[in-house]
Amino acid sequence: MANIEDQIREIEEEIRKTKYNKATEHHIGLLKAKLARLKEAKESTKRGGGQAGVKKTGNAMVSLVGFPSVGKSTLFNKLTNAKSEVGDYDFTTVNIIPGMMVYRGAKIQILDLPGLIEGAATGKGRGKGVLSVVRNSDLIIIVTDINFPDPEPLIKILHDAGIRLNRRRPRIFLVKKDRGGINIQKTVNIDLDDNIISSIMREFKIVNADLIIRDKIDIDDLIDFLSGNRVYIPGIFVLNKIDQGIEKNVLDIAEKYSMVKVSAINGEGLDSLKDAIFDALDFITVYLKPPNGKLEQMVVKRYSNIEMICRAIHKDFIKNFRYAVINGPSAKYPNQKVGLEHVVEEGDTITIYLKK
Repeated sequence: MANIEDQIREIEEEIRKTKYNKATEHHIGLLKAKLARLKEAKESTKRGGGQAGVKKTGNAMVSLVGFPSVGKSTLFNKLTNAKSEVGDYDFTTVNIIPGMMVYRGAKIQILDLPGLIEGAATGKGRGKGVLSVVRNSDLIIIVTDINFPDPEPLIKILHDAGIRLNRRRPRIFLVKKDRGGINIQKTVNIDLDDNIISSIMREFKIVNADLIIRDKIDIDDLIDFLSGNRVYIPGIFVLNKIDQGIEKNVLDIAEKYSMVKVSAINGEGLDSLKDAIFDALDFITVYLKPPNGKLEQMVVKRYSNIEMICRAIHKDFIKNFRYAVINGPSAKYPNQKVGLEHVVEEGDTITIYLKK
């Protein structure tokens, strides 16, 4: 019997050779589901090593991702107050180096990661440890340069690691049952028929369940959902070394991916990049007003609630919390008294009262 790696290669080859159309859709869907399951089984046998841990600090964590020698470390040094070794040769950065960018009131942790290489998702070049950190990021910055501007190989590495860049998690809900078979409910029109969906679910050993689909999805979206280990992270594309001149074909690629064009050497475009980072993280500004203190500005992620704000101030605030008083856009009336679950909005003023 073929081992897992042989089975994976055989299925990948069959998918490549099979032309996708309505007649082959069901077959290809099953092949993709089996492939995802085999890859997960392969990874589960290798777990226990290669994980790299970085403690999150500040308002958000951002990963600089790119192939070796595209200028990530120089860019990192310009954005933060940390120092990462810089060189014009591959693999200058061999460890994950954290730094902090303070911008528009936000403290943004930026990580300079070792350059990725092809096959990183399967462990080449310490790739699995690096990608485990990337999966935990709030934002990914994909750095290319004028010599190698195409980000698609990097997007593929992230995809193979279960990272879905600039994609929203589809609204799919699964309720497993003891009996009754598979029941599928769709609130939108999709091209997948129930037979294909049921077959893919059975490939994942799901035979009794209610599945509710509230977004337009394809086979890959369904497999991602059933795999259960995908992460959906926003990303920014950066084209570095523009001080060396840009040819038209490179400009076309930059336009296609809405790249922020920078020179880490002379600083050109860095303010635009900082703005892009801040905007992509979807921050809002609120104001803390202690019962007997001065108004203080605080930057938080959109859709943050009072509990998240308390945790950011001090760990004891949750334990000693009584209530908060809100004024501003999220308040239904002036001086509204709210609990930990209240979601704040841009411009809110918040006073937190603690147990004495």
